[in-house]
Amino acid sequence: MKTLVLILDLVGTFVFALAGATAGARRQLDVFGVLVLAFAAACAGGIARDVLIGATPPAAITDWRFLATSVVAGVIAFRWHAAIERMENPVRMFDAAGLALFAVVGTQKALAYELNPVMAALFGMLTGIGGGVVRDLLLAQIPLVLRADLYAVAALGGATVVVLGQQFGAPPLPTALCGAAFCFVLRVMAIKRGWQLPKPFQQPPQQPK
Repeated sequence: MKTLVLILDLVGTFVFALAGATAGARRQLDVFGVLVLAFAAACAGGIARDVLIGATPPAAITDWRFLATSVVAGVIAFRWHAAIERMENPVRMFDAAGLALFAVVGTQKALAYELNPVMAALFGMLTGIGGGVVRDLLLAQIPLVLRADLYAVAALGGATVVVLGQQFGAPPLPTALCGAAFCFVLRVMAIKRGWQLPKPFQQPPQQPK
């Protein structure tokens, strides 16, 4: 379980760092700003999770591999951001992949620390959305989780699959893959089809008499 969580955590770190660094390059940040954004986007959610469940000091701070993975992804995005931008919605696709992996990892780590299933799913969601929130705040924009199509809901859905698999005694790896796939597909379909949660009804502007 620990090896599986570490592998998924590092892969998610790379993907989320790539999304954060690409967003920074798009906003014309310098190389230091891009690297800072890569690390913040990749590790903020995991740091928040570890602090709250008592896994201190957080793995993103004590394990050099998380910083190295973030830096590598940041350098790739800084050097080849023009090629990355030619992809369709690159930031959103990388972000969806990172969201799926981190939702699964956060849930599995919370379960390993013997949290109850409901809280474990919520901590999985927190792990998935935390990095994106910090990234958007550093870029001075409304966090994607508050305005995007089924963002936190997708993370919670993937986390719920992991919790259910654990409750029914399913093997950890297939459960993790199913949870990540569910989250990723739901998020991508929401992007493609514009699925959204209900929003407040706005009165049309009144014409002056």
